Amino acid sequence: MRNLRGTYVHRGDAARRRKRLTRTLYGAVAVAVVAVILATRHPDTANAEVTFHSAGFSLGLGSGTRELREALDSTKGEMDLLRAQYERADRIIHYSSRFAIPANLAMHILDESMAEGIDPELAFRLVKLESDFNPRATSSVGAVGLTQMMLPTARYYDKGITKEKLYDPTINLRIGFRYLRGLIGQYHGDAKLALLVYNRGEVAVNNALHAGLDPSNGYDRILTKGYKGKGVVE
Repeated sequence: MRNLRGTYVHRGDAARRRKRLTRTLYGAVAVAVVAVILATRHPDTANAEVTFHSAGFSLGLGSGTRELREALDSTKGEMDLLRAQYERADRIIHYSSRFAIPANLAMHILDESMAEGIDPELAFRLVKLESDFNPRATSSVGAVGLTQMMLPTARYYDKGITKEKLYDPTINLRIGFRYLRGLIGQYHGDAKLALLVYNRGEVAVNNALHAGLDPSNGYDRILTKGYKGKGVVE
């Protein structure tokens, strides 16, 4: 029989073998990622070990598989990104359903709270209590939008801001959450005290504290009922 090594036929066979092995590799990664996602959906299996062998694959990668290892690393990165996107979408659906609000509004609140370092759970509670998720909400004293920001306070963070711009959900959420994050830091991580300042104003809260009085008007207790977090995320 003719030796085909080095011929077009031999090279074609080698290429096909590499393609088959790559498809098998991608399949293994996909199965493993599905297992990871399922584990995140069921806390009792969150610590389950996910391996290629447990998914029914044994690839036997050797020392001459640098390209396949690079493909694996690339695919793993893509799968990590897909997992992060899945988790974000899952949280958006959760908050959208829980508070009966449009998914795009839930997305804005989630994304802006995370960007400003505010725990999304607290962020949604705050927006619910302040404006009932109405971007056009305006209080009798002039507080505006989803987080009910006062214009002078907002201008501390954005000198050119106008009242009309504060009705924009993204702008309002960003400034409101940044303000709250600053207050939590100012009061040394005391989220409840920071929330009271957010609601009542710094002067009223500090006057009560200096007089030895409880500054709470019930706002902090309503907003944090059953809440176990610290108010911020790192």
